[in-house]
Amino acid sequence: MRARPNYRGFTLIELMISMVLGLIVIAGVVSILLANRRSYDTNEGLSQVQESARTAFELIARDVRQAGGNGCDNSRGTTNALGATTAWWRDWVGMRGYDEAAVDPAVGIGAGVGQRVAGTDSLVTQGLDGIALPIELHAAAAARIDINAATTPFVAGDIMLVCDFDHATIFQASGYDAGTPAVFHLSGVGTPGNCSQGLGIPTDCASTTGNVYTFTPNSMIGRVSAVSWYVGNNGRTTDSGTSLYRARLAPGGVMVTEEMVAGITDLNIQYGVNGSNDIFDAAALSTAQWAQVNSVFIELQATSADARVSTDATVNAGRLSRPFTYLITLRNRIP
Repeated sequence: MRARPNYRGFTLIELMISMVLGLIVIAGVVSILLANRRSYDTNEGLSQVQESARTAFELIARDVRQAGGNGCDNSRGTTNALGATTAWWRDWVGMRGYDEAAVDPAVGIGAGVGQRVAGTDSLVTQGLDGIALPIELHAAAAARIDINAATTPFVAGDIMLVCDFDHATIFQASGYDAGTPAVFHLSGVGTPGNCSQGLGIPTDCASTTGNVYTFTPNSMIGRVSAVSWYVGNNGRTTDSGTSLYRARLAPGGVMVTEEMVAGITDLNIQYGVNGSNDIFDAAALSTAQWAQVNSVFIELQATSADARVSTDATVNAGRLSRPFTYLITLRNRIP
């Protein structure tokens, strides 16, 4: 007879050991996958906060660098022919900052969407929207300024600034002729309108004619840019709840409030003054010193849009938050 082969299987102990070893291997693989996923989410969160900070700084810097610029000699006087209004952009200041609880006339502090977050700084800048264009002819009696350009971005109702090396005057365009092109500065037209059609310094609102002054050819004219940068409520609790906002004077003399960068939760601003090595909070500067501000130090806090990417999920739903600082120099105030 042929002998039967000696078959031998796994014992129960061997099977259990192999299962345990298999589970250990699977657990290791899963652990590596989870760690890679966590690392990816964290890197994505860091990318989000870095991109938010970079975008915020770039947008603010564009306005800060041109603050106070009018296309002519910035040291000359500036007068205002606008009619009576409490609008925050009416008076030419170049730049003003507001610390924490200080009242920014451009936007109120509150919990509503678009309102400024309490405990954060804000910054108002004024300059020209785009570039100044040369004047071809100023017919002061007709309140008409012909512009030496094929086309312009101007429209009726724009808040304008015209200047030469004697002075600058702010007024509202009572009308616009795209064919010439030409801007008009008649009084009593639009809101707030002009108190008179005279563009001389000082402004004389006692009559329609006012203080007549003729700007010579090659004087400059442009649309006024007025912007307030601040941290505001965006109404989205799933997106950190706050964003970088700007309130600005738009074409036609209209006020516009815009959400610019989501995830900005704090804004702290300090200022460098010409002739000093110190930096100052806004409240520490006098009116005369504001005219000497030549640099702006901005610190902001940026938060990731994605939740559960930090090591502590109990803080801000696990979003990453990082501080960033940036130094901006005012081109128009550097010798």
